[in-house]
Amino acid sequence: MSQVPLDPQIAQLQACLLLAQNPSTQQDARQSFTELKADLDASSNLSEMLDMLWCELLAARRSAAFWQEISDLEKQMTQQMTQNHIQLQQNYLRLMQEQ
Repeated sequence: MSQVPLDPQIAQLQACLLLAQNPSTQQDARQSFTELKADLDASSNLSEMLDMLWCELLAARRSAAFWQEISDLEKQMTQQMTQNHIQLQQNYLRLMQEQ
């Protein structure tokens, strides 16, 4: 295979990967990837291999987005617990001063 015919396909694959990074644009990424696969020779193993890699990529992106959300929630909960702890300490000190 020569390098020149693959350049537009590589650019299209890079565009697919950029779209796949955000779960909200994964449907557009799938559409673009389907068009890319149609451009490839269907009889070659390359198309099947790309299809398998694409599915793994989308699953990894969804997993990463899920764990990012979990991490953000954990951070919020930790911040809230810290604020509650500080408030309890202040309340305790006020109570001790009043006695």
